Amino acid sequence: MVGLLAELAAGRVHPNELFAAAWERAEHAEPLNAVVSWVPPSTSVDGPFAGIPTFVKDDEEVQGVATTNGSRAVPDTPAEEDSPFAQQLRQLGLAFVGKSALPEFGLMPTTEPLAHGPTRNPWDLSRSTGGSSGGAAALVAAGVVPIATGNDGGGSIRIPASCCGVVGLKPSRNRLQPTAEAEILPLDIITYGVHTRSVRDTAAFYREIEKIHCELPPIGDVVGPG
Repeated sequence: MVGLLAELAAGRVHPNELFAAAWERAEHAEPLNAVVSWVPPSTSVDGPFAGIPTFVKDDEEVQGVATTNGSRAVPDTPAEEDSPFAQQLRQLGLAFVGKSALPEFGLMPTTEPLAHGPTRNPWDLSRSTGGSSGGAAALVAAGVVPIATGNDGGGSIRIPASCCGVVGLKPSRNRLQPTAEAEILPLDIITYGVHTRSVRDTAAFYREIEKIHCELPPIGDVVGPG
């Protein structure tokens, strides 16, 4: 992601080209079964990550697109507005390509819902991506997008990161926007996060999003080992 931002800043590539490339790569990655739905094309010219394409996990509301939660029991009704977290992602300038797969309601450590079928690991299609953010990890590992969102209660970012060979960090609670589930679950264990292909990209994400929302001391720029 950081490398693509440098290319954008130098004018060697246009945001529309990155979006089109991500869409094409996602279509070629169809055997992974990691994409649940597509978001109408739109790229931002504002924000620190303006023009960077991403996928949003399909338990997050994105305006105009249904949120299935990986379940056949959920009505196929388009969301009326973005969730607070999706709004923050748009503030960063990230361009939504589509929604990524998850197990039913994100409850399993492997992404194999009856609603959409199993998501397959790009390193070996016979293997699991882990879960519950398995679609996001598969799309990043396959090089479809440099960053994709997830959330994590008991390993839902970390397990797919391990299975797919990408970077997945569960941040401390309240470092990012609180999840909607925090208000209804008996324990506040779920946090938002992302999958990326490098520690550098993950550090850049937290550096920028904490300028929008952060209830903890900021991490700031990461320039070397901790």
